[in-house]
Amino acid sequence: MSLAPPQSLDELLTRAHALAGLRLCDLADRLGLELPADFRQAKGFTGQLLEQALGADAASLAEPDFRNLGVELKSLPVLADGRPKESTYVCTVPLYSDGNSGWHESWVRRKLQHVLWVPVEADSAIPTAERRIGSPLLWQPDARQQAILQQDWEEHMDLILLGRIDEISAHQGTYLQVRPKAADHTALRETSDRDGNLVKTLPRGFYLRTQFTAEILAAHYA
Repeated sequence: MSLAPPQSLDELLTRAHALAGLRLCDLADRLGLELPADFRQAKGFTGQLLEQALGADAASLAEPDFRNLGVELKSLPVLADGRPKESTYVCTVPLYSDGNSGWHESWVRRKLQHVLWVPVEADSAIPTAERRIGSPLLWQPDARQQAILQQDWEEHMDLILLGRIDEISAHQGTYLQVRPKAADHTALRETSDRDGNLVKTLPRGFYLRTQFTAEILAAHYA
């Protein structure tokens, strides 16, 4: 069972606050869903639970999860001390020049303009089904954060447009990094090299560093 999309930010926040304190098994029961036997093989299951419970309606479209509100939903695994456990996936990286129409039209910016962060316990000492959902945070980047994200994005995309995608590593980018995102090394995509020739490469994804999400949490929960 999934809800109809919320019609206002207040309605979305009310739904999200109502989930705080629930265990993942509680929420699955409420939605009539069966928990996977091995969460390692169902990495996106927590996000799917939250999407159904909150009424997200974008599915796999290149739009924010709550389309009428322009809000993206991001579950955020956190350790016992409140630190984010891992980097946060944002979206795929366009590998062609026609996927680069500028920062203000980019998928990354659309995804990060307004985000509902939902922390979820991720300490390895807690069985996955017993992990609790935390208090939500409705967030928008400030001018400084926007500027850093834009600079990171432009530096990554400049290399891609110059046919230098293989020079990009996860060490680049202050807040926004690029990493391979594929089920295995056979899932190749086409892009251009420095001479404009088509070559095969792994698909890439944009990820937010834990440094950035920790900054967001610290500003809100301190």
